[in-house]
Amino acid sequence: MILPARRLFYVLGGNAVVALLATINPAWVAGWYASVGVSLLLAFIDMLRVVTEPVPEAQRFVPHSLPLGVKRSIRLHLHNRSTRSLTLWLYDHFPRETSVEGFPFRLSVAADTFAEPLYNVTANERGKLHFPGLQLRVLSPWQLWWHDVTLPVQSEVKVYPNFAAVAQYALLATDNHLSHMGIMKKRRRGEGQDFHQLREYRAGDSLRQIDWKASARMHKAISREYQDERDQEVIFMLDCGHRMMAKDDALSHFDHTLNAILLLTYVALRQGDAVGLGSFAGANRWLPAHKGQHNVQHMLNALYDLQPTAQAPDYAQAATELLVRQKKRALVILLTNLRDEDTDDLLPALHLLRTRHLVLLASMREQALDSALDAPVDTTEDALHKAATQHYLRTREATLERIRAAGIRCLDVTPNAMSVGLINHYLDIKRSAVL
Repeated sequence: MILPARRLFYVLGGNAVVALLATINPAWVAGWYASVGVSLLLAFIDMLRVVTEPVPEAQRFVPHSLPLGVKRSIRLHLHNRSTRSLTLWLYDHFPRETSVEGFPFRLSVAADTFAEPLYNVTANERGKLHFPGLQLRVLSPWQLWWHDVTLPVQSEVKVYPNFAAVAQYALLATDNHLSHMGIMKKRRRGEGQDFHQLREYRAGDSLRQIDWKASARMHKAISREYQDERDQEVIFMLDCGHRMMAKDDALSHFDHTLNAILLLTYVALRQGDAVGLGSFAGANRWLPAHKGQHNVQHMLNALYDLQPTAQAPDYAQAATELLVRQKKRALVILLTNLRDEDTDDLLPALHLLRTRHLVLLASMREQALDSALDAPVDTTEDALHKAATQHYLRTREATLERIRAAGIRCLDVTPNAMSVGLINHYLDIKRSAVL
C-alpha cells in the first residue's frame, strides 16, 4: 500500500499557491502547468523507486513460553537489503491478549545493515498466542510516499501460569522450611507410616517410638523414625464452570486454582506420591496419576491452555467418570466455587466418591465477601449490605457443615489462601495416615 508523506502535501500546497497566483495574473498559468507536470513526474518516479526496491527482511525472536502477567522482552531483527539508508516505522501485530510497551519504532537503517529493536510484552491470558506479522512503513527516497507493507513473520508462544511465583513456595517446600509458607508441620504420630530408620532418642519422642530391643543392645535409648507413607495417589477434580471466571484481583479464581494445583503437585511428588487430574464442566481432560518431578512440567503442558467455560458443573457425572477411571484409592480434591444451591447436586456426588476415595472439597470464597464484613458502616445502605453478606456467609457455612457431617473434609478460603490451605490439608492427611 502506498500512502502520501508530509513532503507530498508541501508540494501540493506549493502548486496550490501557484494556481492562486495564476488566477490573479495569467502570466503564471504556464508556470502552474510546468509545476504540476514536474510534481507529478517526481511523485511517480519516487513511488516507482520505493515499490521496486527490496523490502527489508525481518525476524522476530520470542521466548518459547511466557509466564502469565510477567513482563518479557521480544527482539526484532531487521535487515536493510537496499542500497540506500531507510527511514521507516516498525509495528508488530501482537496478540490482543497481551499488553506491550515501546511501540511503534521509528528507525533509520543504513544500507545493508541491521537493526534490532526490543519491546516489552506482558501476557494477560494463558494459552497459545499467535503473532501474525510485522508491519513496515518505509519512506521513499525523496520522502514523498510511505510504502506500507505487512511481512508474514509468524510466531507462536505458549503462556503458562506464573510458575515462578509458585516456585517461590516450591523452593521453600522442604522439611525445614515449610513453616515459611504458612504451612503447619504437625508432630508425627508414628502410626500408619513407613519405617525410615533407627536413631538415638530425642526429647519429645513418644514411648511408642522407642525400640526396646535396639535400646538394650546399644545400652541407650533408641527411637524408630518414620516417614510419611509413599506411593499414594492424589487426583484433582477441577471445575471449569462459569463461576471460576470470577476475579478478585489480576487473576481469576480459575488461575488461582491452577497455581494451587501446581504447587501441591510439586509438594506431593516430592513426597513420593503420584498426581493426576480430571477436569469437567465443558473442558474435560484426564491425566492419569504419575510419579516423578517431571510430572510438574507434564501438568503445566496439560493445563496452560485450559480455560473456564460458560457451562454449569455436573458434579454427579464428573464423580461417575472419575470412579470409572481411577480404580486405586486416592485423595480426591474437588476444586470448585461452592454455592448453597449446589448442595442437592454436590452431596450425592461426594458420597459416591467417598465409597472408594478420601475426598477433600476445596472451595474458593470471594475476597469481596471478607472485605464487605470489614468495611465501616456509615449509612443504612452499608448496614443492609453487611447484613446481607453475613446472611450469605452463614448460609454458606451451614452448607459446608452439612458436607462435613457427611464425612467430607472441606476447605473454604479466599483465592490467595488456596495454595497454602491445600498443602496444609494434604500434609495433615499424610501424617494422620487416613489415606
